[in-house]
Amino acid sequence: MAIGLIFCLCSTGELWAKESLRIFTWDGYVTKQDLTQVNKLLSEQNYDIEAKVITPFADDADQMFNVIRAGKADVTFLTLFFIKMQHQRMLHLLQPINTQSPRLSNYQALEPSLTDIPMGMVENKKFYIPWGGGAYGFYVNRNQVEKQDIPVSLNDLWLPKWQGRVSYNLSQEWYNIGITLMSMGKSPFYINELVRKHQHARLIELKAENSDLITKLTRLYANAGHLWHSGPVFHENLHIVSSWGPEIMRENTKGNNWQLIQFKEGSMVWLDTINFVHSLKGKKLEAAEIFANYFIGKQVQNRIVTSLSMVAASSLVESNPIIDNNPTFFQNDLFVPPYDTVSGNIVTTLTERALAGAKIMQKATSQD
Repeated sequence: MAIGLIFCLCSTGELWAKESLRIFTWDGYVTKQDLTQVNKLLSEQNYDIEAKVITPFADDADQMFNVIRAGKADVTFLTLFFIKMQHQRMLHLLQPINTQSPRLSNYQALEPSLTDIPMGMVENKKFYIPWGGGAYGFYVNRNQVEKQDIPVSLNDLWLPKWQGRVSYNLSQEWYNIGITLMSMGKSPFYINELVRKHQHARLIELKAENSDLITKLTRLYANAGHLWHSGPVFHENLHIVSSWGPEIMRENTKGNNWQLIQFKEGSMVWLDTINFVHSLKGKKLEAAEIFANYFIGKQVQNRIVTSLSMVAASSLVESNPIIDNNPTFFQNDLFVPPYDTVSGNIVTTLTERALAGAKIMQKATSQD
């Protein structure tokens, strides 16, 4: 496993190697100012270790698994349901968190409802530290869309008026299948439920080329104005963008006016977490705990709310408006669960068929 080293000049003029604590995170989660503060804490406590963000940023579950398995990261920001996806493959790359560590003093201020979620646990061992969450939401540009024209139902996204004006996440396809199922009056995790109940005949019907789900999912992709990976793009032709939330605040500070659409069907919610890879030990593990403690402290948790449009995991924050307005935000049936291998394969098959159908549909439209 490659270990990053940073060479520093001491007061005697000699060089010594400063080990890197490699942080694997989503874009916008860890700022330069954060790193400066964390590395100051490490230096003050005599750790010859420097926290650094690795590239590329996190993108999806498969990419994160491959990076971690290759030994390229020490601390990660996994979305909670990634941990037990596909036969718990990610779980085997992580180690349990010592929540009683003296270097995790801020852990005690985390919202209790977020610290004991089975998706991130094995018996009483916790493989995650809650950091921040939100919804896979859709934001409308109020500078371009009048109030009376804002969609009220997910079904509205399929209307001709929105063709080419809505963006979707391409890399995490279960969200698009989820909203399609919700628009059909079903749970976004309907496929998971069928797999769990061994409803094989119904699953075969769903995967059929002319099924209602395939037809509607194909139309969703054919109508899309943009499909993004790590984060949405913003341009004048997009009047509605799908987003985790962090990008929205940045756009609004530029003078835009993106507002979350409150669909009557609700929104799928997620929680991002801090995790330690299984190989961390000794001083480097202690440094990881110091890093994590800073990120669940008041300063960063306030930034989650004010700058990233997310829900903070800590009770130390001055305000947490999404939770204040909806105390059961994370305790509902729209909290994304881990997908097992069978469900994941079905989701991939559905997506590939829909994307192929969308290309044919777009080609036919362009020829007309």
